[in-house]
Amino acid sequence: MIRSYLRLALFALGLLLGVQVPGFIDDYAKRVEAHRLESEQSLSGFRDTARRFFDGDLQRLVGHYRNSSDPVMQSDARSVGLLVERSALLEQESLAMQGPWYRQVWHLATAADSQLLAETRAAYRYQVLLAPEAIAWGIACALFLAWVVESILLLLALPFRRRERRSVPERQTPRMR
Repeated sequence: MIRSYLRLALFALGLLLGVQVPGFIDDYAKRVEAHRLESEQSLSGFRDTARRFFDGDLQRLVGHYRNSSDPVMQSDARSVGLLVERSALLEQESLAMQGPWYRQVWHLATAADSQLLAETRAAYRYQVLLAPEAIAWGIACALFLAWVVESILLLLALPFRRRERRSVPERQTPRMR
C-alpha cells in the first residue's frame, strides 16, 4: 500500500514539474521580447544616423566611428558596436522563440542565451497553468518520471531478490504387485 502511495506522489511530483515547462518557456520568450524592444529603442538614434549617412548600415556607422581620429568617437564605436551585437543576438533569440513548441524547448535546452536564461530562472515563480499544453507536459513528465524511478528501483532490487527454486514434484506411480 505504501508503494502505491509513493507511486502516486511521484506521479504528482512529475505532473507539477511538467506543468512548469510551458510557463517557463513563456516567461523566457517575454523576457527576450522586452530586452529586444529596449535594445531597439537604444539603437533608434544610431539607426537614424546610419539611414541618413550609410544607407541604414549600422556596421558602416560603427566602422566610421572606429576610424575617426577623435578618441570620443572611438570610444562610442565600442559602445555602439556592443549595442548592435546585443540587438542581433536578441533578434535571433526572438525568432527562435517564435517557432513551434518543440523548437522552443530544444533552443532553451541547447542554445539559449545564458544571461537571459539565468534572469528568467531567477525571476520565475512556479505556477500551475491549466492550458492544454501545460496539462500535456504535466502528464508526459509525470509518466516519464514515474517510469524512470520505477525502473531504477527495480534494477537496484534485482540482486536482492530471492531466487525461487523450482522443485519438480515427484511422480507417484502406482506400484503393481
